[in-house]
Amino acid sequence: MLELPAIILVFVSIFGFLNHKYLKLPLTVGLVLIALISGLGVLLIEAVVPSLQMSETIKNWLDAIDFNRTLMNGMLSFLLFAGALHVDLNNLMKAKLHVSILATFGVILSTFINGTCFYYLTQLFGFNIEYIYCLIFGVIVTPTDPVAVLGLLKRLKVPKRLEAIIGGESLFNDGVAVVIFSVLLTIAFGSSTGHGGHGAMDANAILGLFVKEAFGGALLGIVAGYLTFLLLRSMDDYVLEVIATLALVMGAYSIALNLHISGPIAMVVAGVFIGNTGRQFAMSEKTREHVTDFWHLIDEILNAALFVLIGFEVIVLSAELNILSLSIICVIVAVLARLIAVSLPLNLLNPIIAKEKGEILILTWAGLRGGISIALALSLPESDIKPIILTATYAVVVFSILIQGLTIESLIKRYHNEQ
Repeated sequence: MLELPAIILVFVSIFGFLNHKYLKLPLTVGLVLIALISGLGVLLIEAVVPSLQMSETIKNWLDAIDFNRTLMNGMLSFLLFAGALHVDLNNLMKAKLHVSILATFGVILSTFINGTCFYYLTQLFGFNIEYIYCLIFGVIVTPTDPVAVLGLLKRLKVPKRLEAIIGGESLFNDGVAVVIFSVLLTIAFGSSTGHGGHGAMDANAILGLFVKEAFGGALLGIVAGYLTFLLLRSMDDYVLEVIATLALVMGAYSIALNLHISGPIAMVVAGVFIGNTGRQFAMSEKTREHVTDFWHLIDEILNAALFVLIGFEVIVLSAELNILSLSIICVIVAVLARLIAVSLPLNLLNPIIAKEKGEILILTWAGLRGGISIALALSLPESDIKPIILTATYAVVVFSILIQGLTIESLIKRYHNEQ
């Protein structure tokens, strides 16, 4: 429906103006904060005047948007490609060992730490949730959001190697996390995802599904990126070349969805390829400027809309005291899990590649969660445990954006003020 995008853009404009004029916070942080306060304000007004039914109206509006489908099957492809375009391949290759280990071993480790702690915490608070569902929560709050992280890197002066690790990990670890999420969801809700329920998948089937999604996505990204590169190289018309990059994103992501392989990984690989090889060997200076400006605008507009939606999601959360208490503890666990998932692999790598000053702390605190975590939580089938997982996820995301997002700059300056 046309009115939904219109409503979102109106809110983005108003909230963006308020942030620019009064709060002067980074745009994503400001938009989340103002939308969050607005949502809480609606709940407060309704508590005083229940007859208004404002929250019900906004809930219906949010349900009509289908946050999960909008992000995972739509916005995410554009956002990941736009982010990957700006990744310097040379710096990424220098940091490839760190990025690959953090985006694989780090994601798996964080998933198990968050999931296991969530299992025991839910038992403590009187909820009886099976371990597999707790692991699903663990992977939901694990991926660092590339939209939030890359937005952060745009405004901060970070050493090149550290920037490559932070940016590269944020782009790849969400793709890996989405693949793990799909595998766990297939195990937990087997009948609804094409398999036969608990225990229907053996270790070989799980590994096969993981390999198909991850490597299939990477292969698709390389092939689609290379074909687009050949097309770009054969002409010099910036309008057609911008359209070609747009067709790459929409076409390759649609193919990934239909083949059940990882669209996010395909977008990252294609974006890095076009952003480096494509820019250097297939585009004129004029085309480079237009492609860069076009994708920068797409990135900023979708980014702003996404964070306004995140702020408004507070209206659909559970208000039960024990769920809220559980969620607050999950925030602390998520930060500690991130610290362990970063420090363990980096300390193992230290004899090979020495760490920079404060690298572990910076990588831990720069691991912002965002829209991907919310979208994954919302995509869960309706059940008694969904409100618990969604509320805990939201607490982790909001803390990450508002607290970590506002304090990471001072942490970086503490260790790299010479930069």
